Amino acid sequence: MPTISKLKNIKDIDPITDNLEGWTVTEGSPIMKTWILHTNNDETMISGYWESTPGSYHATYKEYEFVHLLEGRIIITPDGGDPVEVKSGDTFVVEDDFSGTWQIMEAVRKYFDVKLK
Repeated sequence: MPTISKLKNIKDIDPITDNLEGWTVTEGSPIMKTWILHTNNDETMISGYWESTPGSYHATYKEYEFVHLLEGRIIITPDGGDPVEVKSGDTFVVEDDFSGTWQIMEAVRKYFDVKLK
């Protein structure tokens, strides 16, 4: 039988204010917040919101992530690769082998789904 889960309201939960695992500040003093709104039944997926103030991070991913950027602008540059600019309204994925820089040009808020290993 299919299950429907209405996600928690962001206003009803406290954000995680620690930097994500694998994310290191490389420029400025950006501040990130993460709201986990849902974890699926077998704990292989999480969904939520993430935001950050301007600055740069070097990020190393271990999980696949689907992103819909709700606000702001980011230049994402894979190590050894070409920069990709994403802005409010864009949807993109980050593969589980990504390593590179997230330069937050304008304060961002994104909706995400992460497939946990």
